[in-house]
Amino acid sequence: MKLYAIADIHLSYQSNREAWAELKEFPDDGLIIAGDIGESAAQLETAFEKATSCFRHVFWCPGNHELYTLGSVTDLKGEEKYNECVEIARKYGVHNPEDDFFRWEGEGGPVLIAPIFTLYDYSFRPDHVSRENALSWAEEEDIVATDEAVLHPDPHPSRDAWCSHLVSKFSSKLAAAQEEHGIPLVIINHWPLREDLVYIPRIPRFSLWCGTKETHEWHRRFNVKVVVSGHLHVRRTDWKDGVRFEEVSLGYPRQWKDVRDSGLDVNSLLREILPGPKPPPEGESPTQWRRWG
Repeated sequence: MKLYAIADIHLSYQSNREAWAELKEFPDDGLIIAGDIGESAAQLETAFEKATSCFRHVFWCPGNHELYTLGSVTDLKGEEKYNECVEIARKYGVHNPEDDFFRWEGEGGPVLIAPIFTLYDYSFRPDHVSRENALSWAEEEDIVATDEAVLHPDPHPSRDAWCSHLVSKFSSKLAAAQEEHGIPLVIINHWPLREDLVYIPRIPRFSLWCGTKETHEWHRRFNVKVVVSGHLHVRRTDWKDGVRFEEVSLGYPRQWKDVRDSGLDVNSLLREILPGPKPPPEGESPTQWRRWG
């Protein structure tokens, strides 16, 4: 029993929906979907129905797109929108951040599969840029995330505050699980846990919306085997302190067109998480940039 992962499948795009329909059956294996399935309940239903028909276990955490309030689709905001997503996941038996972490006894185990949800707090920025001036700093390069208009933090006063609440909630949950079970963790979070793993050279100031510095040491603080994330649409594998970090995005259609043009499909972009490769001797290695797989 192996564990695979993908993120950012963005089913609002017809070509991505068609690609998802080509997902093959892996009846003995597990699949992680690390956020950004889409913006609507219908898109989550499409993703989960297909995934659970192909895989024995499915794990999901939300990305920013699941949290969007688009007036033509829903009026739910903030935590209410998130809770709707959780209920849809539970309808299909998909493991999510509000469930107990799952004990994986397949290849690469035993480990706890730990979907979490942290959001971001605009702290991925240079030291000379204050929080007060962060958005202006990004706007200097014509960078403004769609989140600013359609990702609402309700009932929290700000996205920063919601992020702080989530970081506290899930750090406590991870600590409790580690103490109770005493086995390694596979952490699943849409946003990268470390700022030094954010490489988006075309839009570098988009880093504001890419995570929080509060999670920078989590791979050392907790007994972590692998961290799985998405969001950046830059597929890569990194090793830090003997911990493997996997960015597993599919991305927008134009971003993986070369894969389709090569005669491959979405199955070629499933990343093997477990058992996965052995750690490098020194616990660190150069980034492995992933065209596919």
